[in-house]
Amino acid sequence: MRILITGTTGYIAKRLALQLLEDKHELICCVRDMNRIPDEIEEHPLCSFIKVDFLKPEHAKIPEDIDAAYYLIHSMATDADDFEDLERQCALNFKNLVEVTNCKQVIYLSGIVNDDSLSKHLKSRLQVEETLKSNTYGLTTFRAGIIVGSGSASFEIIRDIVEKLPIMVTPKWLNTKTQPLGIRDVLTYLTGALGKKALYNKSYDIFGPEVLTYKEMLLQFAEVRGLKRYIYTLPVLTPKLSSYWLYFVTSTSFQLAQALVDSMKVEVIGKPSDINTHIAIEPMSYKTAVELAFQRIEQNSVISSWKDAVSSGRFKDQLSKHIELPQYGCFKDVRSRKIKDEEFTLNKIWSIGGRNGWYSFNGLWKLRGYVDKLFGGVGLRRGRTHDTYLEAGDPLDFWRVLFADKNEKRLLLFAEMKLPGEAWLEFKIVNDKLFQRAVFRPKGVWGRLYWYMVLPFHAFVFKGMIKALVEPK
Repeated sequence: MRILITGTTGYIAKRLALQLLEDKHELICCVRDMNRIPDEIEEHPLCSFIKVDFLKPEHAKIPEDIDAAYYLIHSMATDADDFEDLERQCALNFKNLVEVTNCKQVIYLSGIVNDDSLSKHLKSRLQVEETLKSNTYGLTTFRAGIIVGSGSASFEIIRDIVEKLPIMVTPKWLNTKTQPLGIRDVLTYLTGALGKKALYNKSYDIFGPEVLTYKEMLLQFAEVRGLKRYIYTLPVLTPKLSSYWLYFVTSTSFQLAQALVDSMKVEVIGKPSDINTHIAIEPMSYKTAVELAFQRIEQNSVISSWKDAVSSGRFKDQLSKHIELPQYGCFKDVRSRKIKDEEFTLNKIWSIGGRNGWYSFNGLWKLRGYVDKLFGGVGLRRGRTHDTYLEAGDPLDFWRVLFADKNEKRLLLFAEMKLPGEAWLEFKIVNDKLFQRAVFRPKGVWGRLYWYMVLPFHAFVFKGMIKALVEPK
């Protein structure tokens, strides 16, 4: 089949694309930024890419000869006031573009909605489902609750909490019930529905075999990790305080923390249906999903992460707009060193950050991360998706990868920390010399004051970093 995929760089779509290619389907992948095409599928002979922004569809061209499409556009991390209107408009534009093609089926992944007091995001999911309904194609909607897999937001947040806090004093919403579902089962539903006419114009709740509270999920996660944890819930923690608790304890952004707390107050129990007679599957238990996720992590083969989405940081536009270093109105710290072993230096550059640290004065980097968290930034807890591999769009502590090409011997990062301006960090090898450039474009007087405040630290932090990159110990 010839299939259109939206949200190509997202957590679900990236994994789904690999599965569909394995099943020999031909894919047309929609991306907003052609610089963010995932390396895993970029060169695949059955995969092509088109630039589409479904909020600005004027110049979008969807091929007519598609058989099916997946609608996987959503961001819980956005802080836009008109979030619901943007979601609805995006779905409407997608529908208008797809209705003039030969598409017979649209498959949409939504959230379970079975409570009168739905969160803002679940209301939006339901609104999108209504918007996508059409007389020209069949809509198949799968409604999932908590999705468990390596790199998923729920998995990484629970991991942060369990592995860092032996004793937890938590909000009362930890007693809310839910039905977690493994990411592998989600992909089985999404791929298994292709072309099944019996599933056209129908919606199904998909869920795992257990009804668990969030507290039980934390404790079972701890069991899998061989950890003893104690949890005490307090009724006095308000949604606002709960959001701050989640934000400071985990790697999530404050916007996502607010959205999660809003959603976690709502019980998410799936409605039984006959879906498992149409798609042969026995969903795995929560513990099995956690164990499989850690197998991926231990093999360093995490395909996608919720942090890959640019909305998990402070980006509001395309990466390509920042890919050239500015020349005017900027402060710069430029250093160069003769390299002794190019392969060693490239590998060190591509391994920077995350668990590997920044090679020089890591305590100061951590302190900067804590300060960023205090001011509502992303901090250092996001780490990196892979220990030794980078591609455009990847998160890297409080940076975002703009450009990463080992053949061109260049890595360019853009700061997503809270700053009175914009900052870039570039590593580039030219003629056996490593150039390390830190560029800061200040915003107003505060931006200039900030640069002069941190300038003394640059003298030894950046000097130590470039030295570590070129001198094997």
